[in-house]
Amino acid sequence: MTGVAVVGPPEVLAQAPVRWAIGRLDGAATTHGAHVVVADDVLADDRECVLTVALIRAEDSRSTVAAGLRDMPHEPESYALRIVADEAGGRRVVVAAPDDVGFAYALTELCGRLAAGGLGDFTPGPQLTQRPAVPVRGIQRIFASVHEDSAWFHDRAFWTDYLDHLATQRFNRFHLAFGMQYNYGTGVESRTASDNYLCFAYPFLLDVPGFHVRAQGVTAAERERNLAALAHIARETRRRGMSFQLGLWNHAYDYGYDSRHWYPILGISPEIHADYCAAAVRMLLARIPEIDGLTFRVHYEGGIHDQGHEVFWDKVFHAVSDAGRPIEVDMHAKGIDQAILDAVDKPGIRPVISGKYWAEHMGVPYHQASIRRRELEGATWPGFDAEVAGVTDVERRLTRYGYADFLSEGRPVEFMFRVWPGTQKLLLWGDPEMAGGFGRFATFGGSRGVEFCEPLSFKGRRGTGEPGRRDPYLRDDLRLGVADWRKYRYTYLLWGRLLYDPDAPPDTWRRFLRAEYGAAAAEIETALASLSRILPLVTVVHGVSGANNFYWPEMYVDLPISYWRQSSHYAFDTPAPSTWEGVSPFDPTMFYAVGEYADDALEGTLTGKYTPLEVASWIERWVAAGEAAITRVRAGLDEPPAAQLHRTLVDLDVLTRLGRFFAGKFRAAVQYALFRRTGDPTAISETVRLLEAAHASYAAIVDVVAGVYQEDLAFGVGVSERGHWADRLPAMREDLFALSLERDEALRREPPPTAKTPVVRDDRWRLDDARFVVPERFTRGQPLEVRLETGSLTPADAAELHYRHVDQSETFHQVVMDRQGTCFSAWIPGEFTASSYPLMFFAEVRRAGYQPIFVPGFNDTLSNQPYVVLHSTDLVAVTQRGE
Repeated sequence: MTGVAVVGPPEVLAQAPVRWAIGRLDGAATTHGAHVVVADDVLADDRECVLTVALIRAEDSRSTVAAGLRDMPHEPESYALRIVADEAGGRRVVVAAPDDVGFAYALTELCGRLAAGGLGDFTPGPQLTQRPAVPVRGIQRIFASVHEDSAWFHDRAFWTDYLDHLATQRFNRFHLAFGMQYNYGTGVESRTASDNYLCFAYPFLLDVPGFHVRAQGVTAAERERNLAALAHIARETRRRGMSFQLGLWNHAYDYGYDSRHWYPILGISPEIHADYCAAAVRMLLARIPEIDGLTFRVHYEGGIHDQGHEVFWDKVFHAVSDAGRPIEVDMHAKGIDQAILDAVDKPGIRPVISGKYWAEHMGVPYHQASIRRRELEGATWPGFDAEVAGVTDVERRLTRYGYADFLSEGRPVEFMFRVWPGTQKLLLWGDPEMAGGFGRFATFGGSRGVEFCEPLSFKGRRGTGEPGRRDPYLRDDLRLGVADWRKYRYTYLLWGRLLYDPDAPPDTWRRFLRAEYGAAAAEIETALASLSRILPLVTVVHGVSGANNFYWPEMYVDLPISYWRQSSHYAFDTPAPSTWEGVSPFDPTMFYAVGEYADDALEGTLTGKYTPLEVASWIERWVAAGEAAITRVRAGLDEPPAAQLHRTLVDLDVLTRLGRFFAGKFRAAVQYALFRRTGDPTAISETVRLLEAAHASYAAIVDVVAGVYQEDLAFGVGVSERGHWADRLPAMREDLFALSLERDEALRREPPPTAKTPVVRDDRWRLDDARFVVPERFTRGQPLEVRLETGSLTPADAAELHYRHVDQSETFHQVVMDRQGTCFSAWIPGEFTASSYPLMFFAEVRRAGYQPIFVPGFNDTLSNQPYVVLHSTDLVAVTQRGE
């Protein structure tokens, strides 16, 4: 290859994202001994270039038609691309786009092809048109530790590589969050702040005229260095075509009498707090014009008491409004009330509410059909102060862990989701099916999109950080230093590219896998896809706590099965008894709790809910598929694996053992619940057998990670935020010992009278040809007919329609569906459709000789939506694909 030419209009070539993308293309060409030449017209030496890329504005219809392009995309960030062979045997690529980001995406697509296969990936063919499925595709990085995060914050080379990868994977928003690591409030854990560096961020960045506020121990030079780093990050983010979002999650400057702040904030008081913050925000936006938006935690955990909170925020929002440019104000959804919405309604501000996708965790891609009862009930506790938390924890507790009641079609404020870092903080994740599901359902209810908290978020949280300890590995050959994010490049790729296009062709990620894993690529893809489904599913079904600092499935703090070993750890966020039996799923409409399943199984009254035994069966199938792929990888190794393959294999081994553990624990918990109801000694004996095997699988993780991971992986100070898999084993042994005693006692007793035989359901029949027939939109105030058609009905089949508004404060209504030939039909009354909310519904179908099922239900990869969402004719546009 002797050269790559990029030609286009000067105003296109001058755009920063286009220049950045051309630089990336030049880097790929260099690996093939070529270089990129840029011109605003046809090059005189064009014949020397074996690859020519012509950029055309999408609105230039004459040029696009002449180039053979049709049906131009005009949405932001879209492009059309066509490859043709030229007379000299080279390749000519014609690209049309409506904006600079669209051109950048097309150029980085060419960069990926060139790096992977040279000209072999430039086969002439039909036009490729790409449009973004999700308007907001974000990554959030959290500064949580002065010891572990300062290195990457100030490392210019880090930001070059990291932001290059994010932009190449088509993320269009980068959020750098300060102050997210502490929750100000009334509880004990809220008053023990230590590492407060950049937590109340302003005095670590600015000397605000008219105030004498400073962080003790931070010099003026250090403050200026911090501001310069922040400005650099914002500029570099914008240069790549991404928006820069600054998260100012904390406005508390003092966490209480028993906090020992490492950098006490001096010169501030309640009397000047709001005025200082407003002045600081005004100054920050002026000093860094590349800030596109600000994220605020506006409820009391961000430091501002609920009572009268609008007074403080009105001043801050006025300062944002004064910036002289449009600014997005992203408000964390928890505790938002009308007073906050009134305060943010100011010129120049584009307000957005950001809700949690699955509490503070990563679940499966759909949105919970219902939320736990605890989220619908106000909460108080000894020492509760209504002035501090009355709105968040009582009046608006509904807003805690989902989309709440924010998705009205007539809402005045836009909404988006955030995936919090609770489920997998450490292990590699990579399932294209689930990633595609996020791409389809991130715009649920017309939402703007989603932002993912990245892996390793909160590492070193709440003063647990130590210099040189952010990288979790012990071995020098596995350590990545400040580039620890590179382990997760495949995760970022799947999230970004499949948010942009959920139907992207597999080669989108397989090019990367081939470069990363060579001959093992296909098997690694299979293993990661199968095993990455386990912990998101466990999170959804075993909703023991919505808080990421109390529940970490990846390094699980054991909740006992035995009634005699109840745990206090999860008691604040899960109902009594504090055992597996009583834990509510995060979606109690779709999934059975263990005790609830045991009750219905014994009574023979199962509903269409998915049972704990079905969940265990899914996990076991995924473990089997993952293990088989891992075995094939290892069989093909002639020498020790390269570093990234080694990291990946270790994580996959951990996931297989976690899968066996959780599958076994679900099965054991069911057996114990049956024993508690029947006294059957066979059930308690089976409980012990299953739990012994489950615990053995968990214990085997210790050998897998020995000498690989640190022995104290600290993401906070709590028992479930730090430590090692080995630390969890004693509590498991205590649970097993208690169950063994119960078993022995049960075996000594007289056998109970013949008990009812439970209905065991670990699989279900399916109606694969079933489909709902409804209008594209419903008309508000008019009855809506919902028809369920299938060619495989039997004369005895029956169905019931479950429906509600897309409002998590509601429960589902049920109506029996009428049989009409080969379909079922039911009407949703006009008084119910007379609402500003979309509708959601599913059917429960019963067949003689079988247990009921839900339709549409889940597919095999849990990447679909198990209900239907329907918008009204009053909605101008719906962005969600597949609704």
